[in-house]
Amino acid sequence: MRSVWTVPRSSAGSWLPRLAWGALAYNVLVILWGAVVRITGAGAGCGDHWPLCNGVVVPQSPQLHTVIEFSHRLTSGASGLLALALIALAFLTTPRGHAARLGAVLSFLLILAEGLVGGVQVLLGLTADSTDPARGLVQGVHLANTFLLLGALLLTALWASGRPVLRLRRQGRVLGLIVLGLGLTLLLGMAGAVTALGDLLFAPAPGTPLDTVRRDFGATATLIENLRVIHPLLAVLTSVYLIWMVGVLRRLRPSPGVHRWGPALVGVIGVQMLAGFVNVALKAPAWMQLTHLLLACIMWLVAVLLSYEALTALRRGHTALRTGGAA
Repeated sequence: MRSVWTVPRSSAGSWLPRLAWGALAYNVLVILWGAVVRITGAGAGCGDHWPLCNGVVVPQSPQLHTVIEFSHRLTSGASGLLALALIALAFLTTPRGHAARLGAVLSFLLILAEGLVGGVQVLLGLTADSTDPARGLVQGVHLANTFLLLGALLLTALWASGRPVLRLRRQGRVLGLIVLGLGLTLLLGMAGAVTALGDLLFAPAPGTPLDTVRRDFGATATLIENLRVIHPLLAVLTSVYLIWMVGVLRRLRPSPGVHRWGPALVGVIGVQMLAGFVNVALKAPAWMQLTHLLLACIMWLVAVLLSYEALTALRRGHTALRTGGAA
């Protein structure tokens, strides 16, 4: 009987981890292209129509904004097709109950949710120059779903590569530390999405960043402007917590994976904090916003990897003791 802990040995099975890792990389690119749609104000490039574009399947004689928005829809649709291929290959090459099957299905469901949230934005007119406070909420939900999608794709790739499944029972303090850390990182990303939206709709005030903060809390400021100050404060809080969490996990679960990804997370946090300061100092130019978003995706993925290593380290150690092998 084939073990669920090993990579399938068939030729088709060897493609499963490649497809999973490829799907993860591709979706990061789709996310960045989605940011280009927001930055360029092309979110209304297909009007208030969804899933059609300006009432047709393929727009005729499109303007630039229509090309940008329509291409984003095409690339997002392709990610759904990739997820379907991942499901098919996982069910074809892995035994019943294999974790890669669950990961592939969950990834597809989150891609569907991604499309639905985007559709809600279009149908409600929460695109382009809309300053409706609901747009900030939807933008935050969109980012949270995006991060969860990346996490699901990462776990699918790990499981497809023969890594062990997660075990949440008897994890004690470690599980609590990780849940809080990932929750804060997710919340930070949502706040960052609202801040990026505010930078698009309300250009930073002339002068120093403090001048922008004063304006954001002025009598005529909108809710989206009010929320902009939360992101840097939450960034400091989350960074301090994650760095402390890395130290605790390295002590409680001193596995090679934890020792590898812990310092990596600290390093990414440092680069991301620097990028945040530069973004504020330069008044959020488009290229810096994209860099900041890419680093946010990397930071989230590294945090998930560290969490995975911490939650599977104990099991691998127990397995090694039973089989007489090295951990």
